[in-house]
Amino acid sequence: MRRGGGSCFCGDRCRCRAGASGEACHYRYCARRAGYTEHGRRPHLLHAYAWLECGGLAGVPDGVRFYGDPRQTVEVHPAKTASEPVLENVAFATADVAALRLYLKSKGVAVPSGLTKLRDGEQTFRVKDPEGNAIEFVQRAAEGSATTGKAPESISGRIIHAGFIVHSAAAEDHFYKDVLGFHNYWSGGMKEGATDWVSLQVPDGTDWVEYMLNIPPDPSHRQIGVQDHFSLGVVDMDTAVTKLKERGWTPSASSKKQMGRDGKFQLNLYDPDEVRVEFMEFKPKQEPCCHPITGAQPGADR
Repeated sequence: MRRGGGSCFCGDRCRCRAGASGEACHYRYCARRAGYTEHGRRPHLLHAYAWLECGGLAGVPDGVRFYGDPRQTVEVHPAKTASEPVLENVAFATADVAALRLYLKSKGVAVPSGLTKLRDGEQTFRVKDPEGNAIEFVQRAAEGSATTGKAPESISGRIIHAGFIVHSAAAEDHFYKDVLGFHNYWSGGMKEGATDWVSLQVPDGTDWVEYMLNIPPDPSHRQIGVQDHFSLGVVDMDTAVTKLKERGWTPSASSKKQMGRDGKFQLNLYDPDEVRVEFMEFKPKQEPCCHPITGAQPGADR
C-alpha cells in the first residue's frame, strides 16, 4: 500500500546513545562481537543516519556508524544527559522523501519545514510517533555513493525489526497503519490469550516494528533496554552461535539460543548500555503461538 508517493519499504538504520560505558565499549561490542565494520566518524550526528541510533560518553563530540550491509547501519553517538533514551531513533528508507513529508503534513503529522540534506547525498526528515518515539525517513543516495559490500566478518547484514515500549496500541495503529500503511505481521504473548507483542510490517518490504506492551509505568533502565531493542536476522542460529563463541561470547540464562513464541529461534545479547540486540532466524521452524504470521518472511537478500 503506497502513501503519497513516498512509501516505506525497509528499515534503514538505528541510532543508539552510549552512556557511562562510552563509545569505546560500543566499538568493541559492534566491531569485535557482531562483526560490523566502522563506517566513519561524524562530528554532528543529530540529523544523520538513523535506523538504529545509540549514544556515547558525554562530552565526546562525534559518533560512529557501523554497517553489516551498506544499506543498513547502526550508529552510536554521545548522550548529552543520563536520562536520554538509549534507543534514540528508528529510520525507514523511502523512494521519495519529499513527497512523504508533504503527505504526512496533509494527515496532520507535525513535520519539519524542509528536508535535511546529508553530505553523502541522502535526504531525511524526522517526526515523532504518538508515543514520542523519533522516527526518521531517509531517501538514500544514488547507488555507488556509499561503501559497498557486506562487512566480511558480520554475523548478520540485515536489521529485520526494532521494538519499543508502547502504552496505547490504538494511537500507534493510527500512525503506522492508517497513515503510513503498515500491516499486521504477527502478535502474541508470553501466555495463551495474552497480547504482549504486536508486529506491523512496512508497506513495501519485510521489515517490521514491534509494540512492546504491558510494561510497568516506571520501568527500570534494564527493563527499558530489554523492550527497546533491535533485531538482526540470520539464516541459521547455530552458525551465529558458533561465530559468537569464537569472539568471546558465553551462553547464560538470559543469553542463549531459544525458541521464540513466534516459532523462530532467537538469541539475545546486551550491549554495554543494556540495549538488547536480538539475533533471530528469518523463517519460523515451528508454528507460532497465538496468531499465524500473515506477512512475507524476511531473508538475507531482503
